Amino acid sequence: MFTDTLLELAKQDKDIVVVTTDARGSVTLDAFAKDLPKQFVELGIAEQNAVGVSAGLSSAGKKTFVCGPACFYVARSLEQIKIDVAYSNNPVKILGISGGVSYGALGFSHHSLHDIAVLRTFPGMHIVLPCDIYQTKLLVKELINYPHPVYIRVGRNAVPNVYENSTIEFKIGKANLLLDGNDLTIIGTGETVFHCLQAGRKLHAQGIKARVIDMHTLKPFDREIVEKAARETGRIITVEEHSIFGGLGSAVAEITSQEHLVPMLILGIPDETAVHGTPLEIFKHYGLDSDGIFNASIALIKKKARSIG
Repeated sequence: MFTDTLLELAKQDKDIVVVTTDARGSVTLDAFAKDLPKQFVELGIAEQNAVGVSAGLSSAGKKTFVCGPACFYVARSLEQIKIDVAYSNNPVKILGISGGVSYGALGFSHHSLHDIAVLRTFPGMHIVLPCDIYQTKLLVKELINYPHPVYIRVGRNAVPNVYENSTIEFKIGKANLLLDGNDLTIIGTGETVFHCLQAGRKLHAQGIKARVIDMHTLKPFDREIVEKAARETGRIITVEEHSIFGGLGSAVAEITSQEHLVPMLILGIPDETAVHGTPLEIFKHYGLDSDGIFNASIALIKKKARSIG
């Protein structure tokens, strides 16, 4: 959906340029390369060079999207992202595909579980993890003239839709409330959002009013919705396809620890080399699927109830 929408827009705007690194198949850029060859740059397996070229194109006024596997762009190209993009304030859009554990069976070398933690520290760098095709389509449209560098992380495979149609509200930096409640808050990002919403519905069916938030933007971060959730629900669980260090959970804890301290649980990949398997198998193993989130929510509620008693 990302590249399909980008192609539609690029046909109307000759300043849109796509750069890739021997990844046109996995990024689904074949149609773009065929239809708009003058707006397409193939650099082979050279991610550092791709980021540098993209920054140069951006500085010359082009609306540049550089696309490829997240595991490579947020590892071997970090210096170029830091200096050529963030520090130089070139509004390059970096599309990291197959993020998180999308390459599950290929293991640690192909997982990208550090990207949010690292890129959050780069001043001026924005980070967005859309959760379904409808949100992704709206994101692309907003990115075309967006004046900041952005890292966009998406998965490899089709995912269930969280939203029902493309009329949803979407704004970079403004989280979406999916389900309201006052017993606890579940905050997800990217592909975990669907599982958070499913868990929230299961909890509601049990009489536990869970608030579910889609935190699609990790930077700039929606502090207001987190502060409100902490005050009104008193418990927060975060769920992310990322290390438990430095990502969504850390961003939420940075706010609650300073503004309104509440019991928190960070669900993510622990400090270990993640197991191999399909993404859903890995989600289940680490409790990131709806059942795991549901069980963690019940445990957090019981824990707080015991501490009060």
